[in-house]
Amino acid sequence: MEGEKTILGDLTNGDVWSGWLSEGQSWAIDNLFTTATLIELGMIVIAASLAWPISKVVRNKLLLQRTKYDRFALLRRLWSTLNKLAFPAVWLAAQWLIVAVMVYLEFRHAALVVTSSLLTAWIVINVATVFVANPLLSLTISIVAWIAAALNIVGLLDNTITFLDGATLSFGQVDVSLLIVVQGLIALGVLLWLTTVVGQLVEGRIKSSENLSPSIKVLSTKLMRIVLVLVAVVVALKIVGIDLTAFAVFGGAIGVGLGFGLQKIFANLVSGFILLLDKSIKPGDVIAIADYYGRVDSLGARYVSVLTRDGIEHLIPNEELITTRVENWSYSQNLLRLKKTIGVHYKSDVRKAIALCLEAADGTPRILKEPAAVCHMQEFGDSSVNLELRFWIDDPMNGRANVISEVLLSIWDKFHENGIEIPYPQRDLHLRSSSLESLSNEIVEGKD
Repeated sequence: MEGEKTILGDLTNGDVWSGWLSEGQSWAIDNLFTTATLIELGMIVIAASLAWPISKVVRNKLLLQRTKYDRFALLRRLWSTLNKLAFPAVWLAAQWLIVAVMVYLEFRHAALVVTSSLLTAWIVINVATVFVANPLLSLTISIVAWIAAALNIVGLLDNTITFLDGATLSFGQVDVSLLIVVQGLIALGVLLWLTTVVGQLVEGRIKSSENLSPSIKVLSTKLMRIVLVLVAVVVALKIVGIDLTAFAVFGGAIGVGLGFGLQKIFANLVSGFILLLDKSIKPGDVIAIADYYGRVDSLGARYVSVLTRDGIEHLIPNEELITTRVENWSYSQNLLRLKKTIGVHYKSDVRKAIALCLEAADGTPRILKEPAAVCHMQEFGDSSVNLELRFWIDDPMNGRANVISEVLLSIWDKFHENGIEIPYPQRDLHLRSSSLESLSNEIVEGKD
């Protein structure tokens, strides 16, 4: 414990920093600013300068290869990674050629070997992380692994581990060193990657199962992901030797904070699980809520994605679907009845008009034959005799306006072919003789 406090005390001591700076200056003068070192640095710059234009040619050829395998995710990531590594790979090849020449001429080449080792580690690590699909996680693993490899190459890995192990952070009676934090993060990253791979495999099996409903598939995949993440976190804490009981107080505080500050978010989470369990709304359903309707595209932990016929995606909170009235046109069945009012002239043959409406409905592909369409005389309107055509469809997810338009166009054609007139609103104006005389007198007086 005293050693740990000494290390932390050194970090806040100005004299210690001054001593380290002086030692660094002395080392640089003795090792960097020498003729042999400057020659090596010049060779490194020359190798990088030669590699840059050559890597552009290599990158263009790699891009052509990537387009051939664009449909395969793993191969696409591999060729993309090789494209990014074109410059360091050519640079590494150029440096090894220079090293071979300098060995033959018996010149010092230690800096070139170190630089080549760093480039090799970077290339190998980036190729190895191709199997990690998440770009951020892949980049994080690459950087952490390369830093560890670089410290090992230059011989500073043991000193760095000792320093991190000595620097501690205190949480009450619990002391956590920076080394434990770094180890925990590395373990958590690896475990999260493993859980992602396992989750993708299991999710693929769940989605391909024909015995599970869409809602159960979504619920199963979400629960599986949550469980895998929790297992990864617990195992990572166990690996670094952290007692989970130390987080009991923090867990209680977080629970209180979540209860007050994240009430709405947790209400949506719970509502999402209720929707999945009772199967009232599932992907593919056509629902109507408020003044719009659309197809349920996906069920999220916080919201439901509803895609309208206009291509607009509405993200509706799960709680709103639980507490408000929702019309589900495909909850227990896909049958949907549509109604349309059609007006005909009083002088037209109404019975023939009804038969033509039924004939038009029967000739429209999306309208079902069973239940059969019906057409009723609804009322005597001001300008027309109003008929109501009622028909059924079983694919509401394909829209209503298009099938209504199709059947109305068919009715329009059949009415014109058979002399059935569709009236338009009109008004008759009746003028009495006394009103005409008074109007003419006013016009004459106005002229005078």
